[in-house]
Amino acid sequence: MLGRLAVVTLNTYREAVRARVLHGLFALALVTAGYCVVVGQLSTGNAPRVLSNLGAASVALYGAAVAIVLSATALHREIELKTLFPILARPIARWEYVLGKYLGTVLTLSVFVLGNAAVFLAALAVAGSTPVWQPLAAALVVVVALGLLAWRLPAFATYAPALAAVLLTLVTAWLARHAPDDRRVLLCSAVLTVLEVGVVGAIALLFSSFSSPFLTAILTLGVFIVGRSADMLAALPPRLFGDTLAQLGTVLARVVPNLMLYVPERAVLTGESLEGAGFGYLGLAAVQTLAWAIILLGLASWIFRRRDLT
Repeated sequence: MLGRLAVVTLNTYREAVRARVLHGLFALALVTAGYCVVVGQLSTGNAPRVLSNLGAASVALYGAAVAIVLSATALHREIELKTLFPILARPIARWEYVLGKYLGTVLTLSVFVLGNAAVFLAALAVAGSTPVWQPLAAALVVVVALGLLAWRLPAFATYAPALAAVLLTLVTAWLARHAPDDRRVLLCSAVLTVLEVGVVGAIALLFSSFSSPFLTAILTLGVFIVGRSADMLAALPPRLFGDTLAQLGTVLARVVPNLMLYVPERAVLTGESLEGAGFGYLGLAAVQTLAWAIILLGLASWIFRRRDLT
């Protein structure tokens, strides 16, 4: 079983990492990082704080956008191109295929989030006392080294972006050591974003098991907006909105995943709050992601197993 899951996971990753929309969104994320640097420099002596706050928001926003786009088209593309039928003709269960697609998508999203976080960590390092040539030199060395390795080992080329994202995140995090609180905000936000896109990807995969990519994207976006508003919906005052809307908001807040857990206040990320983002808080977020992933993927597998693909 593990071998079959690994094959589907890696194939999904190889297909997703070549998607043009992923490259376009990453380019847009780079432009956003440049904008955040400019805004940070315009602030009066508080550039690292502004940069880390805007960077954390940007990483979470683009992570969710990529999760919706990739997950909404994951199953449909295989069915449309008819590459799914020879796969299912092999000794592989449909739930294994669904789980493999999910794991491959999450792997791709993790690479995207880490790469985006590395860009903001490099900007944070430059905003401090680190010369600009150091992160640029680090990026050049990593890209050239992995490029040569991919040239010598063509089979490794697809996985080079994943290794590059990890290495650049580690290097830029070390270069930004002069701003420990802001570095912690970016790193914790990156981890929480990976956990959040794990939930968003499972939601999109559930909808894509029975609907079109466009409808899947719309439904997933709606659930995402509701999930990001769960705390507000649960506290709607009946005097202003009426008993019906207040009760509806409470029900939605309980039924839909509470995505506000993945975007805590800055004090939580820096450890100034009693809910400091140590292993306890990140562990709680990971447990919620795992629980929702099991529930949503179970439903997606059940629906996909009964779906007539002919």
